[in-house]
Amino acid sequence: MWAEFTDATASPDAARAGPELFVVINPGSGDQDAQDRRAVLERVFGQAGRRFRFVDLEGPWNLAEAAEAACSLAERNGGIVVAVGGDGTINTVAQAAWRRGCILGVLPQGTFNLFGREWGIAQDLETAARALLEAQSQPVQVGQINHRVFLVNASLGLYPQLLQDREAFKRQFGRRRWVAILAGLKTILVWRRQLVLDIEVEGQHTVIKTPTVFVGNNRLQLERIGWEPSLARQVGQGRLAGLVAKPIGSRTMLWLMVRGAFGRLGDHEQVHDFVFGSLTVGVRGMRRVKVAADGEVGVMTPPLVFKVAERPLFLMVPRPEHRAPVE
Repeated sequence: MWAEFTDATASPDAARAGPELFVVINPGSGDQDAQDRRAVLERVFGQAGRRFRFVDLEGPWNLAEAAEAACSLAERNGGIVVAVGGDGTINTVAQAAWRRGCILGVLPQGTFNLFGREWGIAQDLETAARALLEAQSQPVQVGQINHRVFLVNASLGLYPQLLQDREAFKRQFGRRRWVAILAGLKTILVWRRQLVLDIEVEGQHTVIKTPTVFVGNNRLQLERIGWEPSLARQVGQGRLAGLVAKPIGSRTMLWLMVRGAFGRLGDHEQVHDFVFGSLTVGVRGMRRVKVAADGEVGVMTPPLVFKVAERPLFLMVPRPEHRAPVE
């Protein structure tokens, strides 16, 4: 069950400081980091005289429920929902915020934080929280795959399996960088499946065989893997990025991953890249397929429709003088 917590340090004049903040922190089980983050936010928001409440949750298993509760409170009180965590946590809260039309604030605390980095949101919690207090709401593009929205990327085939294997390895060996690398190598070396896809891109039909399809909505990520700059600039302007690998074996796939890590993926002859507003993917021989959205893996029924969502997400973006440099 979720519960509301109002910081007693907020002053009686807090209403003049701005809309109330409804904060969702994904704590994990007995996560001391979550308690430390909560203490930082209590101090920053309290010192600023800002009204705020934490929407508590028992653990990651009821994050979606807490996000819905926070959005319901924000909707009734004219407030802002604030997601504290990595890209997966932010995506879950963004689902509810987008559906209800609530304004979303983001305090990135994950490993990659690609969504926050693209919008100049600091990785340091206290810095980001202080910037949030003076940030301005701005409509930003989100992608959509069937009923689910995504902020950074979505994919099917090899990449969802890689994410799933990585989580399994981390549960067994711990959350260390070398564990993630080892899990990725294992997935690539044993992956043999080639998907046969019926693809329609804005009226053009084709049948392709591929190990993976990747759709991007984050220019920063695309630039880092070496995507063509003229194409990357169109992402966020009513277009998404599509990357489809040609039928390849494990060695070539491993080489592609290495090139991507060094920003050289876009010019490889084994990768077909394009921009689009809508992409429909049918998967032959499969009634259900694994799909990843912002690092979270689920199962969907084809056909899969990737598109720019019809309406934007309203995001609290730092003022220019408070934006963090892109690292």
